[in-house]
Amino acid sequence: MSYDHEAIYKVYPEADHINDGGDTDGIFKADGTKITIDQSLVDAARVELAKKDYKWQREKEYPSMGVQLDYIYHNGVDKWKTDIVDPVKVKYPKPE
Repeated sequence: MSYDHEAIYKVYPEADHINDGGDTDGIFKADGTKITIDQSLVDAARVELAKKDYKWQREKEYPSMGVQLDYIYHNGVDKWKTDIVDPVKVKYPKPE
C-alpha cells in the first residue's frame, strides 16, 4: 500500500512513523500502537495541502534573488513584474 505521508501527519499529529509495505505496513504512534486511518480525513487534508502547493511550484520557478535584483537594476521594477513575476503567477495560480 502507498500512503500520503504529508496528509496523514497533518491529520494524525500523534503519528510517529509510517511503514509503507511489508508485514509491518501501517501508521504507528511512538509507543508502537497502530493508528486506524479514516481515509476521508486524509483526503480532506490532501485537498487543503494541495491548495498550498502553488507556493512551492512558484518558488522553484522563480530565478534566484540575485538574478532578479540584477534584472530590476537593468530593466526596472515594472519590466521585472511583467517578464518574471506575472508569467509564474499565471502558470501557478493561487487556488480559490
